[in-house]
Amino acid sequence: MNGKELEIRIYSLATTMTDAIVFLEELNGIRLLPIWIGPVEGQAIAIKFSGIPLPRPFTHDLLLSIITATKRKITRIVIDKVVDNTYYSSIYMADEGGEVTVIDSRPSDAIALAVRAGCPMYITETVFEASQVLNKPISEDEVKDFKSKIQHITPQDIFGDLKKKENGNPDGPGTDGSGPDQAK
Repeated sequence: MNGKELEIRIYSLATTMTDAIVFLEELNGIRLLPIWIGPVEGQAIAIKFSGIPLPRPFTHDLLLSIITATKRKITRIVIDKVVDNTYYSSIYMADEGGEVTVIDSRPSDAIALAVRAGCPMYITETVFEASQVLNKPISEDEVKDFKSKIQHITPQDIFGDLKKKENGNPDGPGTDGSGPDQAK
């Protein structure tokens, strides 16, 4: 285990044609964790909340159907580490006898499955400690202002000179601009 697990939920999802950012909210705290994901991964998460009926299952719907057909249930997902600027997560599945299987996953896929399965989502304290986080807005005006600003946010807006600090600074991962599920 990589530290105490803290329950989270999706606070916001900002998407463009080339990027998506999922903001994960600490339920009993003030922190938000932004994770950059690809636009397709963002769509996979957003489609569940749209209420639009799909004529055929998307990949995550299909995967959940297979899991259910094999008499397993997704019990929770945990974003549990950051390695080389990339977040990692685990999907916990249980069979009818309670035997638990843990599967390595990208956070975007784990989140897409969790919203479909209706299971809890967690982040370990060590991930929060290794990441640059934001504080949640407090008033309704702050919430509106924040949601407006995140529509056009870039990694540089949040993390500034984090890359310069990375060498010798324990505050968190850098910004190398590599693929999805990144700590930018």
